[in-house]
Amino acid sequence: MGIIVNLDVMMAKRKIGTGDLAVKVGITPANLSILKTGRAKAVRFSTLCKLCECLNCQPGDILEYVPDEKEDNE
Repeated sequence: MGIIVNLDVMMAKRKIGTGDLAVKVGITPANLSILKTGRAKAVRFSTLCKLCECLNCQPGDILEYVPDEKEDNE
């Protein structure tokens, strides 16, 4: 699976919408949506820092690593 983005969960916990968070972070709502849905290929550390600041959370609250499940068919 790889990296799971839990940004929508944190936004719900903090009761903040995409538009409001985008303004506070300084990115477009479209880019925030791409990040939120896990379609982003990368995220700048400065953006991650601002997200954590605005949501009062840690990077691990937003990003989660889930290892790929490998089937043992050998």
